[in-house]
Amino acid sequence: MNVFGNLGPVGLAVALTALLIWGVPGGGQLKPLGWWTTVLVAMLAGSAYKAAGGPFGVVPDLVGSLIGFAQGFFKGLTMPAIALSLLIFMLYKKLTTRQVGYVALVFFYVATGAGGNWTYIADAIENARVGMQ
Repeated sequence: MNVFGNLGPVGLAVALTALLIWGVPGGGQLKPLGWWTTVLVAMLAGSAYKAAGGPFGVVPDLVGSLIGFAQGFFKGLTMPAIALSLLIFMLYKKLTTRQVGYVALVFFYVATGAGGNWTYIADAIENARVGMQ
């Protein structure tokens, strides 16, 4: 049963973006999103951006460019090393929930290309996104 009807990748990308924009700071009837919820929503949004393409393709393209730059600057830097570094950064650096959302978006793209256990995480997020459409 799909509660929201047929959202499709673009509709889901728009809805999750709205949730990240207005749900993180809160201030309305509902309380703001928590840390873990923000991470999950941002990773689902990353999956939706990847599937939606078009104007949402800007985010994957930007992250890919940043990863390419980092790998060019540090020869031998692998995707699993970047994924682990981003995870350590998210867990140990005091970040606002908005900052956590940005880092989690980047983390999703890195985890997608990292292979190994990171791919299991990315695949689980991808399967959750497909189930939400």
